[in-house]
Amino acid sequence: MTTRQSRQPDGADEVDRIVAAWARERPDLDVEPLTVLSRVSRLARHLDLARRGSFARHHLDTWEFDVLSALRRAGRPYQLSPGALLTQTLVTSGTMTNRIDRLAQRGLVVRRPAPDDRRGVIVELTEKGRRGVDAAMADLLEVEHRLLGTLEPAERETLASLLRRLVAPFDAV
Repeated sequence: MTTRQSRQPDGADEVDRIVAAWARERPDLDVEPLTVLSRVSRLARHLDLARRGSFARHHLDTWEFDVLSALRRAGRPYQLSPGALLTQTLVTSGTMTNRIDRLAQRGLVVRRPAPDDRRGVIVELTEKGRRGVDAAMADLLEVEHRLLGTLEPAERETLASLLRRLVAPFDAV
């Protein structure tokens, strides 16, 4: 064990080392936010990699999963307007049009005429798209359960509650 490691508390991680270095180099700064937000950032990177892997095993990109899962969550008949898909996926209309085109080319969605607007369309999840998003979701949840496996159920509930409070102001915008 090096001298540097021996100065760290038991169970110290990379964030502890970063925080200690900043505290040493800039004792005038309150580095406490790093103890939480740097861990959230690092966890987000690990989660992104895990999600990409889950989706790739089912031949989906992250954006494809996002659109397909929005349609799947809508319930039978698994249809949404392009506008509703925009709202749920937070992309521009041009981007969504391109995404719908690409998903339709792969046979994962179809466009149908909107029943209440002759010029409008509804995007519908195909059976192939439903099977793909369902399999990817099951895979993702298996991976995410493993990621949370070191926490007890009560700890997961507490963490979820705290993160909900932290994220709420961003979701309200």
